[in-house]
Amino acid sequence: MATGEHGGHGGALAEIDPNDLPEGAVVTSSGRVSAAEVFQEQSRADQPFSPVQLSRLDEALTLASRETGLRFSVYLGDLGDKPDERVAELHDQLEGSPEAVLVAVSPEQRIVEVLTGPEARLRLPDRGAKLAVMSMVASFKEGDLLGGLLSGLRMLADQAGSRARTR
Repeated sequence: MATGEHGGHGGALAEIDPNDLPEGAVVTSSGRVSAAEVFQEQSRADQPFSPVQLSRLDEALTLASRETGLRFSVYLGDLGDKPDERVAELHDQLEGSPEAVLVAVSPEQRIVEVLTGPEARLRLPDRGAKLAVMSMVASFKEGDLLGGLLSGLRMLADQAGSRARTR
């Protein structure tokens, strides 16, 4: 089909010179361009934690949740134009959100938030969460993202107390 002729969908198709396409790309019979790309894994520099560090973070989350009976989660990434709304949205998506504690960190935006569900809030008052945030921020300023998260989770779990003491 040449330029100006109409295809079955009523739109004009542009003429594409196959020589102008990058390697691995072809024009299909429908006129679309299909391109193959080589999969490239992210480099270690693009990932904030090594596998060992991720294991330590996972262990800290598991221990904090097991000790307290609350559901601890960490979100690390951009929180968008309305961080408070995004943190609330993320928290609502957590399984068992009434007893969930979400630690949301956006290093690029310099934001750290701790959001607790209504059940978790009974055991983890705002004052305790603020102290944990201050501790995390101090570590983050020193460039220690993992250390800040680990100490913050420990402080939050200590503030909430063990599940045995709450019964």
